[in-house]
Amino acid sequence: QLQASGGGLVQAGGSLRLSCVASGRTFTSYARGWFRQAPGKEREFVAAIDWSGVSTYYTDSVKGRFTISRDNAKNTVYLQMNSLKPEDTAVYYCAAGFGPYSSSDSDYGYWGQGTLVTVSS
Repeated sequence: QLQASGGGLVQAGGSLRLSCVASGRTFTSYARGWFRQAPGKEREFVAAIDWSGVSTYYTDSVKGRFTISRDNAKNTVYLQMNSLKPEDTAVYYCAAGFGPYSSSDSDYGYWGQGTLVTVSS
């Protein structure tokens, strides 16, 4: 029901824009989040946005570089990633949860399949 796309290989300092399209149901009243999992590491929170798109929340390591946004008319959430670093390399997952935006993956009941982002140095 959530389809993430936009990953790829990029050099350090470059940019990528991830998209997560929902299908089968409407998530306009749901908080949306992005998480990532690097090789050999646990999944970690990246960014979240409330249902209206007004409030956003980022993990410290991406503040000022990443921007989460949403288009409820398209049932889509985006993650604009600028100034990418090799440590941003991971599989990025989008998620949806009914409630306030959250950094806890247990608050999200719907998950996409993930898209791989590789940042070369």
